[in-house]
Amino acid sequence: MKGGKSKGAESKKPDSKLSVKKKGPAAGKKPAKKEKAVKDPNKPKRPASAFFVFMEEFRKHYKEKHPNNKSVSVVGKAGGDKWKSLSDAEKAPYVAKAEKRKSEYNKNMQAYNKRMAEGANAAEEEESDKSRSEVNDEDEDEDESGEEEDDEE
Repeated sequence: MKGGKSKGAESKKPDSKLSVKKKGPAAGKKPAKKEKAVKDPNKPKRPASAFFVFMEEFRKHYKEKHPNNKSVSVVGKAGGDKWKSLSDAEKAPYVAKAEKRKSEYNKNMQAYNKRMAEGANAAEEEESDKSRSEVNDEDEDEDESGEEEDDEE
């Protein structure tokens, strides 16, 4: 028995995993997540699709029929099945509502983008005014020091 173990230990090759060199600190790991950009709370929210407009109404009816059901997934599955079974004619009112919301969203986004563009221009003007005033302050300081020298002579 002892001889068998020692033979096995001698014939073992080093693990290939140990001899593999890693290219960098993140080799084999997921790349580091980038920080999310801060969302503007004033930006309009995207409109709901026709399916979600349908689901708003469907949830109300489903809760009336099944008041004891507290599972969100069951409601979602039932709504999805119902949506699939609807014909295009039955989906039309929801599609129309979704289109209406989308047009309102586009108008709001245009207004938002216009405000953002004006806000950026106002910020640039503030910076340029500030830099002008700093330059003017320095010029005034130099003029004052020049006048004092004239007075002393």
